[in-house]
Order: sequence, then structure tokens, then C-alpha cells
Amino acid sequence: MANELENKTIAILVTNGFEQEELTRPRRALHDAGATTYIVSPESGKLRAWDHSDWGESFSVDVAVAEAKADDYDGLLLPGGVMNPDKLRRNPEVQRFVREFFDARKPVAAICHAPWTLIDAGVVKGRKLTSYPSLQLDLQNAGAEWVDQEVVVDKGLVTSRRPDDIPAFNEKMIEEFVEGPH
Repeated sequence: MANELENKTIAILVTNGFEQEELTRPRRALHDAGATTYIVSPESGKLRAWDHSDWGESFSVDVAVAEAKADDYDGLLLPGGVMNPDKLRRNPEVQRFVREFFDARKPVAAICHAPWTLIDAGVVKGRKLTSYPSLQLDLQNAGAEWVDQEVVVDKGLVTSRRPDDIPAFNEKMIEEFVEGPH
């Protein structure tokens, strides 16, 4: 199934402080399935990842979020980490970009703390999802049904709790990206 995402483009929305393996492992799975990925960010140049307990590798930004449109992509990947979504969630251009995917019913995959960004984009109400456990009350207060499972899929939205869930997350993410709009 190496080419199941051939001709699909996936946006990866991050800023400084994203959890490194929550970008690298899903991105590798997307590339292995034939997708092309683009790092989209409110920042320009290079971003620094957070690697468990210290700064990790640097990654180049491909597209400024202010110029990004969901119409240009088949799906959206939101890595977590604590700093990353906490910075992204308040940015109006990030909120607009995320909402465009939901308005178009395109698949979105969010792991760990990334659902914070979904809360501020106003897209979790009435949805079932999971996240890092500390986000449970935030998601419930935003109108979501939170469950403690390694991966949850709700109408094209794929969510997982933490890096240990990445194998299940990748499998469902690719499945939803193959299916396309819901």
C-alpha cells in the first residue's frame, strides 16, 4: 500500500516547540504512503522541535499560514507538544486555516495537546475525541465528548493521546486521508 496517498498533499501545522516525534513519525508514514507534506506555520525560516525534555532538531517552514488555504491540501496534521498548540491556538490565521478544513469536511489528524488548537478554532463541539489527558476538561467545556482511547475517529477527525499511540494514530490517519472529505 505504498502509494495509497499518491497525489495527496498534507499540511502539517506547527510552530516552535512541537513534539518532534509527533511530526517525524506521522510524516514518515505519510511519505511512505506516497503523500507530499508541507510544513505550514505562522513563523518563517526554521522551527525548533521539542524532543521529550529538551530542544530537538530544526525544520524548515514551507508555507506561511497567512498564505495557506485548505483548498490546496487533502488533509491536515496537527502535532502536539505543550508549547506548540498553546502558541498556535490564539493565532487568528491558524484558527481560519483549521476551520477551512472542517468547513470543507477534509480529514484532520491531531495528537496529544494539538486539540487545544481545535478548541480555539471552534470545531470540537459535538465531536468525540481523545487527547493528552490534561486536556479532558478543556475539551468537555468546549462541548466535545472526551474518551480515553489510543485513537478515536469522528467524521474524518483522527485524535490520539500521546507518542505511544502513534502506530494506531498513523494507521487511522492514513485511512482517513485516503477516504478524503467526509
